[in-house]
Amino acid sequence: MQRRFDDILVGSLELFCLAAETGGFSRAATAAGVTPAAVSRSVARLEERLGVRLFVRTTRTIRLTDAGRAYLVHCRQALDQLAEADREASGQQSEPAGRLRISVPTTYGHYRLLPLLAEFHRRHPRIQADVHIGNRNIDFTAEGFDLAVRVRKPPDSGLVARHLEDAELVLVASPDYLQRRGTPGRLGDLAEHDCIQFELPSTGRRIPWLFRDGATEIEMETEGPFLLSEDVLGGVSLACSGGGVFQAYRFTIEREIAQGRLVELLPRHGGRSRPFNLLYPHGRHMPLRVRTFIDFLLESVRAGFSAAD
Repeated sequence: MQRRFDDILVGSLELFCLAAETGGFSRAATAAGVTPAAVSRSVARLEERLGVRLFVRTTRTIRLTDAGRAYLVHCRQALDQLAEADREASGQQSEPAGRLRISVPTTYGHYRLLPLLAEFHRRHPRIQADVHIGNRNIDFTAEGFDLAVRVRKPPDSGLVARHLEDAELVLVASPDYLQRRGTPGRLGDLAEHDCIQFELPSTGRRIPWLFRDGATEIEMETEGPFLLSEDVLGGVSLACSGGGVFQAYRFTIEREIAQGRLVELLPRHGGRSRPFNLLYPHGRHMPLRVRTFIDFLLESVRAGFSAAD
């Protein structure tokens, strides 16, 4: 088999990743214990081999080109896998280590995942967690993610979905708003109220509100003066400030209800929920750090997220 890589190339990849992640050749040189000229030569060697520019350079800064950003994702994955192979071969993999990349929605991120990370770090200090908090769908391969939490499993047979929980939905408004506009007594009354809308970034569609009427499940389109996008927690903030009626996950507004900042509405029509799932690619070799985090998160779900309380 013809060799495609040598020690010099692998070292160049490491210095390229350092330069991209630290934002400069000098900072990368300091981290690696080499000279800035050595970093520059390594990057130039890669660019010549690939036939593309990886960085746009000015006198003071560098920034990745589009090709450089795509190359960084794959290089980081490859270097992480090499490091893990070394640990496994040398018997050091009994302690999970390395970089873990997770994508999580704003609701689940702030109220479920982030409160757990300090405990996870105490248990596994050699794992570095890179957390993307946002509501757009991510590309596991192109963006280098290990795991994602989503309400819906994308129509992709290459993904495994592990159910985390069914998050109950609650209709709320502030006491100030209800004093001004009255309290809805039935679902039909919502047509006369300011209903705070949220638009799904992936589809551009407004999220319908979910209710029960006895044994019948209802999906309701509502109207109102406010349309939010990207961060659904903005609806909670707007409702607390008297902006209108909003349907939110109970775990995001429990404290506000207990403090009297929000009032639960139409409870007899409640009880609907949406599922949260943990997603990861099917068939990909799963590093120990990823398996460790999956076990930790599922354990926390079973314990009722006690670490976050």
